[in-house]
Amino acid sequence: MSALFKFSSLLQIILLLICSSTYVHCQWPSLLERYKQHGVLSIFWKFARIGERASPYVSLACIVMVANQFNS
Repeated sequence: MSALFKFSSLLQIILLLICSSTYVHCQWPSLLERYKQHGVLSIFWKFARIGERASPYVSLACIVMVANQFNS
């Protein structure tokens, strides 16, 4: 089954994108800043912004997902 059809897998993919985009933006800020206004690629800048501003909630969601994976 595709990861897009299972809700928990979809949440894991979104969390992975948020965490990865935030890391890339912290290491190389100009890389995502140049795509801020470019349609499809701007989603990574938006994920990085979510990761920076909501980091306690994102980290809590990551911990919950890890616990969910260990229990499955």
